[in-house]
Amino acid sequence: MRGLTGSGDDDTVIGTTGGGRAGAGRRLLTGWAASSAALAGLAAFGLFAVSCSTGGTGTRDEGPAGAEPVVQVTPSTTAAATAKPAPRVDAVALLKADPKVSGRVRMDLKACSGDEYPVDTSYGRITGGPSADVVVNVMTCGDSVGVGTYVYRPRTDGTYENVFAVEQPAVYGTIDRGDLVVTTQVYEKKDSVAYPSGDEVITYHWASGRFNEEDRVRNDFNRAVGAGAGDGDLPEPSEPPRN
Repeated sequence: MRGLTGSGDDDTVIGTTGGGRAGAGRRLLTGWAASSAALAGLAAFGLFAVSCSTGGTGTRDEGPAGAEPVVQVTPSTTAAATAKPAPRVDAVALLKADPKVSGRVRMDLKACSGDEYPVDTSYGRITGGPSADVVVNVMTCGDSVGVGTYVYRPRTDGTYENVFAVEQPAVYGTIDRGDLVVTTQVYEKKDSVAYPSGDEVITYHWASGRFNEEDRVRNDFNRAVGAGAGDGDLPEPSEPPRN
């Protein structure tokens, strides 16, 4: 059996017996190296998979939403800024110069106190004119009961035309969503001014150059409540008993 000889750092295996073990050793080392390389690759893949599936810096880690400022939309004020106020009119002068207003209403149209006249004025578009229409209500000074309702439509030259007139007791006109609404109190023989039996609410819509009746509502009031009763009929408040 031959021994082992060597020169320097290079060891050479000589002989058949030692050669078998050396070959097995080389195969063992080669297999171990391959296994180590495979394990290292698996370990690297495992780390990559862990980083992708759990928190940290993986590509699927979306994280919390960023604290960016919220964009707020401000409503446009262009329409409000460009809307022009309706021109005001001297309603008293308009009524007194209008031949469609009865002589009695014009004669009774006087100031209640100082320069305050019993006249209510509303402005709004109800006839499709170049500017706002004017609804004028004339009332009595004492109890503010309406005696006449008039609608004046603007002309292109700045003057106004009377296109509607109702003269009767307890009448009042308003503008409601582009229509004219006229309310009149309904009185029976024994009714007082303060307690009518009901009222009628008539809605007029402007079409074909005139006001046309669109709707009519009749309301009957309860005659037992308030009729003939004054504030003096109410019971006087009593003081709590003293100990």
